[in-house]
Amino acid sequence: MATEQTKSKEQTHFRTCTLCEAMCGIEIKHDGKKVLSIKGDKSDPFSKGYICPKATALQDLHEDTDRLRHPVERTAKGWKEISWTEALDKVAAGIGAVQKQYGKNAFGVYLGNPNVHNLGGMLTIKHLLGSLKTRSRFSATSVDQLPHHIVSMHLFGHMLRIPVPDVNRTQYMLIIGGNPLASNGSIMTAPNMRQKLKDIKSRGGKVVVIDPRRTETADIASEHHFIRPATDVLLLLAMLNEIYLQGYADKASINNRAAALAPEIERLADFAKDYSAESVAAITGIAAIDIKRLVTEFCEAKSSVCYGRMGISVQEFGLLSQYLSMVINIVTGRLDEVGGLMFPNAAVDVVNNSGPGYLGKRHSRVSKLPDFNGEYPVVAMSDEMLVTGKGQLKGFMTVAGNPVLSTPNGEKLDQAFEQLDFMVAIDYFVNETSRHANIILPPVSPLERDHYDVTFNNFAVHNVAKYSKALFRKNKHAKHDWQIYLELAKRLDKKASLATKAERLLIRRIGPKFVLDQGLRRGPYAGMTLNKLKKNAHGLDLGPLKTMLPQALKHKDKQIHLNVDFYQADLARVQAMMQNYDDSEILLIGRRHVRSNNSWLHNSYRLVKGKPRCTLMLHPDTAAQYGIEDGQDVKVTSRVGSVIVAAEITDELMAGVVSIPHGFGHGRKGVKQKIAQAHAGVSVNDLTDDTLIDELSGNAAVNGVPVQLEAIHAETAGFSETAESNSSNSSSHSKAESGSAA
Repeated sequence: MATEQTKSKEQTHFRTCTLCEAMCGIEIKHDGKKVLSIKGDKSDPFSKGYICPKATALQDLHEDTDRLRHPVERTAKGWKEISWTEALDKVAAGIGAVQKQYGKNAFGVYLGNPNVHNLGGMLTIKHLLGSLKTRSRFSATSVDQLPHHIVSMHLFGHMLRIPVPDVNRTQYMLIIGGNPLASNGSIMTAPNMRQKLKDIKSRGGKVVVIDPRRTETADIASEHHFIRPATDVLLLLAMLNEIYLQGYADKASINNRAAALAPEIERLADFAKDYSAESVAAITGIAAIDIKRLVTEFCEAKSSVCYGRMGISVQEFGLLSQYLSMVINIVTGRLDEVGGLMFPNAAVDVVNNSGPGYLGKRHSRVSKLPDFNGEYPVVAMSDEMLVTGKGQLKGFMTVAGNPVLSTPNGEKLDQAFEQLDFMVAIDYFVNETSRHANIILPPVSPLERDHYDVTFNNFAVHNVAKYSKALFRKNKHAKHDWQIYLELAKRLDKKASLATKAERLLIRRIGPKFVLDQGLRRGPYAGMTLNKLKKNAHGLDLGPLKTMLPQALKHKDKQIHLNVDFYQADLARVQAMMQNYDDSEILLIGRRHVRSNNSWLHNSYRLVKGKPRCTLMLHPDTAAQYGIEDGQDVKVTSRVGSVIVAAEITDELMAGVVSIPHGFGHGRKGVKQKIAQAHAGVSVNDLTDDTLIDELSGNAAVNGVPVQLEAIHAETAGFSETAESNSSNSSSHSKAESGSAA
């Protein structure tokens, strides 16, 4: 049993933490009503007792007095609690009115990051989306990981067939634009990455980090190299070129099973021939001799893996960079090999139970950006609301998302939400986005719902499976997210097929657990059932990653499709960038912290303790150039906006680069999160540019944003702060002047 009774009424509950990708096992002491402690579960076969500081925020989320427990409606006098029946009826009526007047696609929907941390949500979201009958769909995918999905779709035949580093057995790990010590992986579900990287070094291996910032990961690496933001594509091209020049592609081809499955592999010999190590050194900031040495070390290692993550995804060559990272692993014989890049084998096989994905069937109305798997890039969202004409978005729904803080040009999006005819948010809080909603529908807390990681087991560096029963029974007046979805679907989709209605009725009666059970029974592990998982509270160890080619390939011909022509065409953009490169620009990058996760954990007092983390990091030389002193307020300006933020002078950043963390900016009027507002910071996405994109994919380019710096001196500080305050408050909602949404 997941819960053990003791003599003192203290009980122990085992579950998986749902606050990031790492899937850490946790042990919760409680008395049946209140959490007493949260610590790592030493018997968890995946995390083995490790947890990061975020785990304790599960208690804070559950107990948060700012968390909504009932539906609320925005009125002229502020937020008013209403019944679930009234709220759901009004939401259905509001959506229906928009779609009747303006068309089905005039109502849009955005899915935020927490959706993928939610069992019920993941298994039932299709019913909500299907009932909305709109093509105007967006998600956090296109500000984060879209390049990963497109590369996997092209090469392996499915958008979710993403290989991950075999970190537990590799001898050489090259990390480009990733900080797994802060993220606990990221498209690489891996708890306690600090220990995993130390283990690589202790067994005689090497960890190399390429990043414009000396991150927490770089600090413990064997070697770190600064690189100019958004020039990773040049480094990767030069590395691919060197692999062929040094003869390693030919050497690897003898026993390269992956290359043997890729008919176009020979074309890669000329793909990067114009990009020598010498030609890219000046722009990237990495010496040619170091590029050549890194290639030699990578190829000579007994096993090695190239891992590229956020830093190379969220820039103007994100898709090409991810492609090159994958290609380097293939041509060196590191794909589907122990210690290289390997495919997880999850107990619930989402690959075989979902569509492969597609790119560019449709394009956004205003910016003409391609959709991916039915979703338009988030950078198109505000224009779809603001630009008049047929198809203009007049209504909107956000589901566990806060795009005002998490997508580019947040101030513009803030203004776009303000002019909608009708908006609904499925969310715990009145936050920077949901404050614009007419109605907010709050689901239960994470501790009040069952959990199984449908998504992240597919990115796990070791195969495991674990089911967590809800710790606390929800209040009878509360609703699970899946209940909200199905209630709305029933109201919006009255002409659904009999089969769909029957499925929805079954889920409403017994919950989504039966869907999970069916997925486990149909998965790759014989005898796997939900009951079996229930009997193993700590989870099941399903073994290390194993070779899976060609079976893992989802193309009908069971081959790797390199799509060389598609990616090679983007080299013209690369050439133009090299010819026009301006190394005098100050470039902005984001950063993450282990005590944070996007925008949604800043109301936890445990996680915001300590020195302020929303600062402008910059190198001493950059600070001296602009007359900036440590702790001094600095005005940072981009094409789309300005923020004022305190300087943190450090040699962690390379000269000419500045960094502001992602997810802050809680000072907007109407936000109802007291702790977050007390640690408001500024939103880096008030600086990121919605016109700066990866043209190949449509993914947002939030790294490498050109900015200007201006030191705020004491004699002008008062004026500047007033001006900035007025600017940040300009997006307050005009319909609730005296209420909590004001």
